[in-house]
Amino acid sequence: MSIHEECGVFGVWDPAGDCARTTYYGLYALQHRGQESCGIAAINDRELSFHKDVGLVGEVFDCAQLDQLNGTMAVGHVRYSTTGGGRRENAQPLTLNYVKGTLAVAHNGNLVNTRELRTAFEYRGAIFQTTTDSELIAYSIAQERLRCSCVEEAVCQAMKGLRGAYSLLVMSPQKLIAVRDPWGFRPLCMGRRGDAILFASESCALNAVGASFVREVDPGEVVVVENGAVTSIRENCEGATSHLCIFEYIYFARPDSVICGQSVHEARLRAGQLLARAWPVEADAVIGVPDSGLDAAMGYARESGIPYGTGLVKNRYIGRTFITPGQQSREQAVRIKLGALRSCVEGKRVVMVDDSIVRGTTSRQIVSLLREAGAKEVHLRVSAPPFIAPCYFGTDIPDRENLIACCRSTEEIRALIGSDSLGFLRLEDLHQIAPDAACGFCDGCFTGSYPIRL
Repeated sequence: MSIHEECGVFGVWDPAGDCARTTYYGLYALQHRGQESCGIAAINDRELSFHKDVGLVGEVFDCAQLDQLNGTMAVGHVRYSTTGGGRRENAQPLTLNYVKGTLAVAHNGNLVNTRELRTAFEYRGAIFQTTTDSELIAYSIAQERLRCSCVEEAVCQAMKGLRGAYSLLVMSPQKLIAVRDPWGFRPLCMGRRGDAILFASESCALNAVGASFVREVDPGEVVVVENGAVTSIRENCEGATSHLCIFEYIYFARPDSVICGQSVHEARLRAGQLLARAWPVEADAVIGVPDSGLDAAMGYARESGIPYGTGLVKNRYIGRTFITPGQQSREQAVRIKLGALRSCVEGKRVVMVDDSIVRGTTSRQIVSLLREAGAKEVHLRVSAPPFIAPCYFGTDIPDRENLIACCRSTEEIRALIGSDSLGFLRLEDLHQIAPDAACGFCDGCFTGSYPIRL
């Protein structure tokens, strides 16, 4: 099993229109954050329209649908489910029609008080259409709007009852609102392209649509765009402390993104360099497991002086729907997804760098692939510390009993995987991978210590 992506959000206000098409390209750039479902909601002359479905961005949308969604505001979402199932009704953005009008909400993250909120709404007569915590956020905003003079005030009030991770885009008929939880678990940034104002989970999505990066949305901040005017509301920023998920740098984010001032590519190179210092080995080649292990492998090679090579080739044409349940199917899926390059590894002592080990089954299969291709030795290096605890804030890390490192030593894990040696990024080196980041981090999946009470 591998770690699954979380979700990605993208939004744009543009007086020139064609916002749905801009959002489509932005979501394409964020596809790595979720391949389960996607959607776009747009406002055209205060009328809300939307389209969403299960599938990849290029499968769900065509030119005719984007033309129908044309407008001066749009929000989009790519999803991998961490709460709720993969059903079509759980696709986002979520849209509401209520007494004050319409709302569209796109959410990245997980709440930790979902059960409490859902029970409270159910006892007030709420009927839920999805199984996601995102619907609770939408209901909270709509409920507060009945008592507030404007939608941004309702958002600020709703935040007081939400605990956990949420980077949000909220769209009303006249306003586009970007929101980040007071702990800053998930990234969210702002950009500009001429008169247009854009928001995205990662800066790579801004680059993809020709926009320039302006800044990060701060933890607890609410940014409101209305007719081109940008207003920042910071009443929930008081006492806010950044705890960005450090796994963004190790795995989630695209390497060409910059998050909190830190290049993701440089963070992964540094992780590889730290691995080489902590776990040196005599070898003939360093290879990376595509895709997020490649930069760390380059860093390991650079630091160690061992030549970098392409030892594993990834099949780029396999979607997530290919992978089916069952151990035999999972093993077959690894062989279809990855192939060993015999000319690079045959007869050689190979250092294989990967981003993480969860259950260990995938790592064991890749080690076997390399041995079948003639590798003399396989030394596994992992650019993250061992997972010892689940994540409750939007990362699909399973319960402790399913984590190979939870109750095993490094030597026991090595024996199960079948590598000649094994080294994880040391916990004391973890925060050093992102020295330029202007934020604090959440590392609960590696330490078992979380920034907020669960």
